[in-house]
Amino acid sequence: MRVAFSTVNDARDATPTAWPGGAPRVGDRATITRTVDSGDIVRFTELSGDRNPIHYDADAAARTRLGGIVVQGGVTTAILNAVVAERLPGPGTVFLETHWRFLAPTRPGDAITGEVEVTSVRADKPITTLATRVLRGDGEVLIDGTAVCWTFDVAPPS
Repeated sequence: MRVAFSTVNDARDATPTAWPGGAPRVGDRATITRTVDSGDIVRFTELSGDRNPIHYDADAAARTRLGGIVVQGGVTTAILNAVVAERLPGPGTVFLETHWRFLAPTRPGDAITGEVEVTSVRADKPITTLATRVLRGDGEVLIDGTAVCWTFDVAPPS
Protein backbone atom coordinates (compact mmCIF):
# COMPACT_ATOMS: atom_id res chain seq x y z
CA MET A 1 0.00 0.00 0.00
CA ARG A 2 1.41 3.39 -0.98
CA VAL A 3 0.29 6.77 0.25
CA ALA A 4 1.02 9.82 -1.86
CA PHE A 5 3.02 12.58 -0.20
CA SER A 6 3.89 16.00 -1.48
CA THR A 7 7.10 17.77 -0.57
CA VAL A 8 7.03 21.43 0.33
CA ASN A 9 10.76 22.10 0.85
CA ASP A 10 12.47 18.83 1.58
CA ALA A 11 11.74 15.39 3.09
CA ARG A 12 11.37 16.89 6.57
CA ASP A 13 8.38 18.92 5.31
CA ALA A 14 6.54 16.00 3.66
CA THR A 15 2.79 16.25 4.24
CA PRO A 16 0.02 13.86 3.23
CA THR A 17 -1.92 14.90 0.11
CA ALA A 18 -5.00 12.95 1.23
CA TRP A 19 -6.52 16.27 2.30
CA PRO A 20 -6.34 18.55 -0.76
CA GLY A 21 -7.91 21.40 1.23
CA GLY A 22 -5.53 20.89 4.13
CA ALA A 23 -5.46 18.48 7.04
CA PRO A 24 -8.30 18.54 9.56
CA ARG A 25 -7.56 20.49 12.73
CA VAL A 26 -8.15 19.59 16.36
CA GLY A 27 -11.61 20.85 17.26
CA ASP A 28 -13.10 20.48 13.76
CA ARG A 29 -16.60 18.96 13.97
CA ALA A 30 -19.13 17.42 11.59
CA THR A 31 -22.58 15.85 11.87
CA ILE A 32 -25.17 14.00 9.79
CA THR A 33 -28.77 13.36 10.84
CA ARG A 34 -31.20 10.75 9.48
CA THR A 35 -34.32 8.92 10.57
CA VAL A 36 -34.04 5.16 11.07
CA ASP A 37 -36.97 2.99 9.96
CA SER A 38 -37.99 -0.67 10.08
CA GLY A 39 -36.68 -1.10 6.54
CA ASP A 40 -33.18 -0.46 7.89
CA ILE A 41 -33.61 -3.49 10.18
CA VAL A 42 -34.60 -5.66 7.21
CA ARG A 43 -31.74 -4.43 5.00
CA PHE A 44 -29.18 -4.95 7.77
CA THR A 45 -30.51 -8.46 8.38
CA GLU A 46 -30.13 -9.25 4.68
CA LEU A 47 -26.55 -8.01 4.81
CA SER A 48 -25.48 -9.45 8.17
CA GLY A 49 -27.76 -12.39 8.90
CA ASP A 50 -28.62 -10.85 12.31
CA ARG A 51 -32.12 -12.21 13.01
CA ASN A 52 -32.11 -11.56 16.75
CA PRO A 53 -35.74 -11.53 18.01
CA ILE A 54 -35.25 -8.14 19.71
CA HIS A 55 -35.19 -6.66 16.20
CA TYR A 56 -38.37 -8.41 14.96
CA ASP A 57 -40.49 -9.93 17.72
CA ALA A 58 -42.32 -7.15 19.58
CA ASP A 59 -43.53 -9.49 22.36
CA ALA A 60 -40.09 -11.00 22.98
CA ALA A 61 -38.41 -7.57 22.80
CA ALA A 62 -40.96 -6.09 25.23
CA ARG A 63 -39.98 -8.70 27.84
CA THR A 64 -36.35 -7.49 27.84
CA ARG A 65 -34.98 -4.51 29.71
CA LEU A 66 -34.90 -2.77 26.30
CA GLY A 67 -38.71 -2.68 26.43
CA GLY A 68 -39.39 -3.11 22.73
CA ILE A 69 -38.04 -3.50 19.22
CA VAL A 70 -34.56 -2.05 18.76
CA VAL A 71 -32.51 -1.38 15.65
CA GLN A 72 -29.28 -3.35 15.24
CA GLY A 73 -26.20 -1.57 16.59
CA GLY A 74 -24.60 -1.78 13.14
CA VAL A 75 -27.42 0.33 11.72
CA THR A 76 -26.91 2.95 14.42
CA THR A 77 -23.12 3.09 14.06
CA ALA A 78 -23.41 3.29 10.27
CA ILE A 79 -24.20 6.98 10.58
CA LEU A 80 -20.65 7.44 11.89
CA ASN A 81 -19.35 5.73 8.75
CA ALA A 82 -21.27 8.32 6.74
CA VAL A 83 -19.97 11.31 8.72
CA VAL A 84 -16.37 10.11 8.44
CA ALA A 85 -16.54 9.26 4.73
CA GLU A 86 -18.64 12.21 3.60
CA ARG A 87 -17.77 15.10 5.92
CA LEU A 88 -14.80 14.76 8.28
CA PRO A 89 -12.10 13.69 7.61
CA GLY A 90 -13.92 13.11 4.27
CA PRO A 91 -13.77 11.01 1.09
CA GLY A 92 -11.17 8.24 1.15
CA THR A 93 -11.41 7.82 4.94
CA VAL A 94 -11.65 4.37 6.57
CA PHE A 95 -11.71 3.29 10.19
CA LEU A 96 -8.51 1.76 11.58
CA GLU A 97 -9.88 1.34 15.10
CA THR A 98 -13.12 2.08 16.94
CA HIS A 99 -14.13 2.01 20.60
CA TRP A 100 -17.86 2.47 21.10
CA ARG A 101 -20.09 2.15 24.14
CA PHE A 102 -23.77 1.49 23.44
CA LEU A 103 -25.67 3.51 26.05
CA ALA A 104 -29.30 3.46 24.89
CA PRO A 105 -31.33 1.70 22.18
CA THR A 106 -32.27 3.08 18.78
CA ARG A 107 -35.84 2.34 17.71
CA PRO A 108 -37.55 2.48 14.33
CA GLY A 109 -38.68 6.07 13.78
CA ASP A 110 -35.85 7.63 15.78
CA ALA A 111 -33.99 10.57 14.25
CA ILE A 112 -30.31 10.02 15.00
CA THR A 113 -27.33 12.33 14.59
CA GLY A 114 -23.77 11.12 14.16
CA GLU A 115 -21.17 13.56 15.47
CA VAL A 116 -17.40 13.53 15.16
CA GLU A 117 -14.80 15.91 16.57
CA VAL A 118 -11.12 15.82 15.68
CA THR A 119 -8.97 15.22 18.77
CA SER A 120 -5.62 14.67 17.04
CA VAL A 121 -4.04 14.65 13.58
CA ARG A 122 -0.76 12.97 12.72
CA ALA A 123 1.69 15.23 10.90
CA ASP A 124 3.54 12.33 9.24
CA LYS A 125 0.56 10.25 8.02
CA PRO A 126 -3.07 10.94 7.12
CA ILE A 127 -4.30 9.55 10.44
CA THR A 128 -6.96 11.34 12.45
CA THR A 129 -8.34 10.51 15.90
CA LEU A 130 -11.95 11.43 16.55
CA ALA A 131 -14.36 11.66 19.46
CA THR A 132 -17.57 10.04 18.17
CA ARG A 133 -21.20 10.11 19.33
CA VAL A 134 -24.63 9.16 18.11
CA LEU A 135 -27.52 11.07 19.64
CA ARG A 136 -31.26 10.52 19.41
CA GLY A 137 -33.45 13.46 18.44
CA ASP A 138 -34.32 14.09 22.11
CA GLY A 139 -30.60 14.60 22.86
CA GLU A 140 -29.98 11.25 24.58
CA VAL A 141 -26.54 9.83 23.77
CA LEU A 142 -26.97 6.40 22.19
CA ILE A 143 -23.32 5.67 21.40
CA ASP A 144 -20.17 7.32 22.72
CA GLY A 145 -16.56 6.58 21.89
CA THR A 146 -13.55 7.17 19.71
CA ALA A 147 -12.25 6.26 16.28
CA VAL A 148 -8.89 6.34 14.55
CA CYS A 149 -9.08 6.87 10.78
CA TRP A 150 -6.82 6.76 7.76
CA THR A 151 -7.61 8.98 4.78
CA PHE A 152 -6.50 7.71 1.38
CA ASP A 153 -5.74 10.09 -1.46
CA VAL A 154 -8.71 9.42 -3.74
CA ALA A 155 -8.41 12.55 -5.87
CA PRO A 156 -9.06 11.80 -9.53
CA PRO A 157 -5.90 11.42 -11.62
CA SER A 158 -4.83 14.57 -13.44
